[in-house]
Amino acid sequence: MSLSDFRLHDTVSADQKPATPKPLRRLHVITWGCQMNVYDSGKMADVLAPLGYGPADGPADADMVILNTCHIRERATEKVFSELGRLRVIKEQRAAEGHETILAVAGCVAQAEGAEITARAPFVDIVLGPQTYHRLPEMVARAHRAAGPVIETDFPVEQKFDFLPDAPPTADQAVTAFLTVQEGCDKFCSFCVVPYTRGAEASRPAAAVLSEARRLVARGAREITLLGQNVNAYHGAGPDGRDWGLGRLIRALAELPDLLRIRYMTSHPRDMDDDLIAAHAEVPALMPFLHLPVQSGSDRVLAAMNRRHTADQYRHLVDRLRRARPDLALSSDFIAGHPGETPADFAATMQLIRDIGFAQAYSFKYSARPGTPAAGAPGMVPEAEKDRRLADLQALIRAQQDAFNDRSVGLEMPVLVTGPGRRSGQIAGRSPYLQAVHMDGSATLVGKIVPVKIRQSLTNSLSATLIFPAFEQERASA
Repeated sequence: MSLSDFRLHDTVSADQKPATPKPLRRLHVITWGCQMNVYDSGKMADVLAPLGYGPADGPADADMVILNTCHIRERATEKVFSELGRLRVIKEQRAAEGHETILAVAGCVAQAEGAEITARAPFVDIVLGPQTYHRLPEMVARAHRAAGPVIETDFPVEQKFDFLPDAPPTADQAVTAFLTVQEGCDKFCSFCVVPYTRGAEASRPAAAVLSEARRLVARGAREITLLGQNVNAYHGAGPDGRDWGLGRLIRALAELPDLLRIRYMTSHPRDMDDDLIAAHAEVPALMPFLHLPVQSGSDRVLAAMNRRHTADQYRHLVDRLRRARPDLALSSDFIAGHPGETPADFAATMQLIRDIGFAQAYSFKYSARPGTPAAGAPGMVPEAEKDRRLADLQALIRAQQDAFNDRSVGLEMPVLVTGPGRRSGQIAGRSPYLQAVHMDGSATLVGKIVPVKIRQSLTNSLSATLIFPAFEQERASA
């Protein structure tokens, strides 16, 4: 699992407008974690909209605050309790002014800790796991009348996606959107808590995915990223009565008018089947950028991680993908200092990085997750050594990322314009390789794919110039 690699430790307000013209109540969602958590936060806002909840500017203005948590980072639980301490003060201040505040903890920490959260923080009203968001209206009603906290951390029999509502039709939609197609994990990597917090692998029916994608596109999305803990393990019931894999689903999505780009994350090497590899060659809308976590370059460590593939099998898979799509760029995940990792094992990881070459990667030093097999494994690597290895690994990855971006200078490439830039007269967008690109141009180009020439590689973005800007602006305004 590695959706967690793309961690957005941000505070975001619920960005969906309520169905009613004037919200009766205010909602603020604090989202920690991956893109799937961002998606889940939006769905929680959707399910509460019929109750009259609209977006609040911050927790001090909110009648309900949801802390949507991630269990991947080190000391995740303690960070949750620290944030809850801050929210308690706000809740008490609002109570003194005569305002009720419902405080909910959602996500993977809620699933893992359950009643421990309300034992340590009795002012929390609701604790709910990732599979129970569709029951939020009922939980809110119970919280209003209950003498104690409402805790929902069991894995329900029903699929939550069968009960979650569509976003309100008036909801604003960005040019890019996330769409969860698969949840859970059956891989049980030794270091990972996801199978215990998200449950077994489950895939949404293809018809439901296509229906949601159509709605996203109708509201302005031009790029959709398909999400899953192991998204390429997707096997959903197809409208033709057959089982669809991710490749078949991508082909169907590519037929939707006005959907210009498709991405997916996060994938497992063992679930990269022939049809999905072929889709990279055959579907132009599928972007040539793939996040394919490997975690280590040592077969001994990979076995200890229960990854069930070798380093050479990963190399062979990358070769097949690059034969299918020669311009493919890769991202990956790496863990430095997994229990039992020797200097030779770490050297093997560094060699794999040199052999393959990555456009970017996400790397972390090992930290134990209670209840996972690796947490009690022998051969714990000293923290100082983990720090040294992580620094060396990140320096190599950064050098490769900089080299990849530098090779973009002078190239012409299509960029999807996603919104205004940081300064007046500037617009920003994404390259096919998920690089941030900014250039001078008109806001009428938002939602369009425009040809640009890359003129400079900066620390975290590319600077570009529009090709035929007058023609593009005229076409965008037509």
